[in-house]
Amino acid sequence: MNWIFSKTKGDIWIWLVVAFLSLISLLAVYSSTGTLAYKFQSGNTEYYLFKHLSLMIVGLVLMWLAHLLDYRYYSRISQILIFISIPLLLYTLLFGSEINQASRWISIPFTGQTFQTSDLAKLALIMYLARELSRRQENIKDFKKSFVPIILSVTFIIGLIAPANFSTALMLFGTASLIMLIGRVSFKQISLSAIAVGLILVIVVFFGPRRETYRSRINTFLNHEQVDADKSYQSDHAKIAIATGGIFGKGPGGSTEQNFLPQAYSDFIFTIIIEEYGLVGGALVILAYLFFLYRSIRIITKAPKAFGALLACGLSFSLVIQAFANMAVAVNLMPVTGVPLPLVSMGGTSILFTSIAFGIILSVSRDVEEMQQTEKTDEAA
Repeated sequence: MNWIFSKTKGDIWIWLVVAFLSLISLLAVYSSTGTLAYKFQSGNTEYYLFKHLSLMIVGLVLMWLAHLLDYRYYSRISQILIFISIPLLLYTLLFGSEINQASRWISIPFTGQTFQTSDLAKLALIMYLARELSRRQENIKDFKKSFVPIILSVTFIIGLIAPANFSTALMLFGTASLIMLIGRVSFKQISLSAIAVGLILVIVVFFGPRRETYRSRINTFLNHEQVDADKSYQSDHAKIAIATGGIFGKGPGGSTEQNFLPQAYSDFIFTIIIEEYGLVGGALVILAYLFFLYRSIRIITKAPKAFGALLACGLSFSLVIQAFANMAVAVNLMPVTGVPLPLVSMGGTSILFTSIAFGIILSVSRDVEEMQQTEKTDEAA
């Protein structure tokens, strides 16, 4: 155990949150992929478990590597990633692989795997925003010199994500607005950006390629009792899973609704957790994300540089907003969105980029710890 702690730096509590969510993920994915295994893998229920485990191990390695790199390097890396993201998003919209009626993925040649470009773009934009806001602090209130370049990057990336992934675009804009507010951009300018991005999102909802899907989801959520049973199928079975879970749940592997929920291992994995571990298990997952946010805020307040503070702020808020959006869908507080539960849902690029985001936050934390140790050494001397 001491060897593990000696090789990991940064906030130890965040590492423990990662370990807890990873354990929950393994248990929930194994339980929720039984039907999938019988359908596609001739009943080999361990197939998806080991596939998920291998992705998690790669993710943990990426997290460890990301936390070792000085966070200041991410300022320059963000420039590279933002310019890579734009053509990838364009290519995805035009030629991407369509899965579940959405063109969000591009196929990786010779591997049979897919890559969700919005995950890269989301990480790139948050890093780039942190860079630009920290560099422009001296004239942050200047409309032309600061606000226009910043909002152009936000609007362009969100505009490319929105047609195929509306919910991710909406949450990304919410995160971007929070970063801009903390980065001292005026509320008036943020309101102008909300109008600009809002127009894009309205156009997507009413005229985009998935307009019928978005309308159906909103209508099903608002008029649940009046819609056909097949349209409310997912939310109905999610409610059954939650209701039958009770206080302590049915126990590991006891889920029955995993046989009915189409995305039990991804979008609705929180319902499987509640069904098997009850209200207690669901509450522990919620508390884990809240505790992670609390530890991140401590890092933000102690970070000596604006870039580090804004970087940790953007990434932590992005992860927590996504987590609560997923859980809100599971308990029918929001329309179906299609976003995974960070570090818990089964997935490919989602796990990898989420792990990198955690690693970058830990990199900022590592720098804060080293600064505090230096100050203590100087005081002792």
